[in-house]
Parts: sequence; structure tokens; C-alpha cells
Amino acid sequence: MLARLSAFVIWAVVAASVVFWGLRLLVRAPTAPAYAVPVGDSAALRGDLSRLLGAAPTAAAGVAIAPEASSRFKLLGIVAPKHAAGANGVALIAVDGKMPRAFEVGARLDGDLVLQAVSLRTASIGAGAGAPAITLELPPPTAAATGKLPVGTPVPPIAAPQAQPMQPQVQPPQAQGMPPPVGAQPAPQPPAQ
Repeated sequence: MLARLSAFVIWAVVAASVVFWGLRLLVRAPTAPAYAVPVGDSAALRGDLSRLLGAAPTAAAGVAIAPEASSRFKLLGIVAPKHAAGANGVALIAVDGKMPRAFEVGARLDGDLVLQAVSLRTASIGAGAGAPAITLELPPPTAAATGKLPVGTPVPPIAAPQAQPMQPQVQPPQAQGMPPPVGAQPAPQPPAQ
């Protein structure tokens, strides 16, 4: 019995190793697609390590470049009166790429910037009542689609039928040759003379 058990264990180990090495040698791993780009380790080492090593931070490392003021605002729409430019009006403006909001003339946009005036295609932004610092303009409207309709054969008009006035014609059921309805009272007969 011990010999059979040891033979079973030995052959089980042999079978397991054959399966392991067979799968290892015969099965291929999936390959990366042709457009894949390998990631290098050099990008991780590009940072400034001087602070890590104890050096004082430089002024250039902490300076953030502020975006140009006119690039922060995007004019998406205007509601303005035709004749009184700047008096009343609303402009739809997106600030710093956020969701656009409707600003009335005189409303504060960001910090000390105020919507000063709106016209048919422009909105002026500036600090308080001073000269406008930024003038936003709507892009020109797209040209109207033009073309010609295909020439076809004309369809003759359909004449409307002449309407005849309807006159009710009521005849007793006996005159039409039909029996009277069930439960109907017989019509009175005129007296004979």
C-alpha cells in the first residue's frame, strides 16, 4: 500500500511539472498594440531635487505665470438693446473655462472687473467706471446656406367640390317601404271625408 501511494505522489508531481512547463513554453503572452508607447523612468527624475537635499528654494521655482486677462473670459452670447448701447443688457460669459453665467451691465465678473457695457456684438469689461480693459467680441455668424430647389413638374390644383345645401328629408317608415320600428306608435291617419 505504501508503494502505491508513493508511486501516485511521484506521478502526480511529474504530471504537474509537465503541465507547468508545457504552459510556460507553448502559451504566448498577449502583445502590446502597435501604437503603444513604452513609459520611461527618465520622466520621474526630471524634478528639482535641490530642496530634498537641503538647498534653499529658488524664486523661479515658486513663480506661477498668470494667464493673460483676455484669455480668461469667453463671450458666448449677448442680449442688448439696438439703440441704447450699454444702458441695459446681459452678456453670457464663461470665466476661466467654467460654466457660462449671465452677467448684467454693472455686475462684478471676477475680482475688481465689472461688465461695463454691451452692444450688438461686443461686451466691455473694466475696473469700475474707468476705461474698458478688455473688449470681448462674438465670432461672426455663419453664412446662411444657399442653394436652388430642384425644378419639378407643376402639380395642377385640385378643385374643391361644390357644396350643395342639405335639406332634411323625413319620410315615414311606411312610405319608404320598411316596417315601423318595434315599440313605435302608429302614425295618426287623417279622417276620411
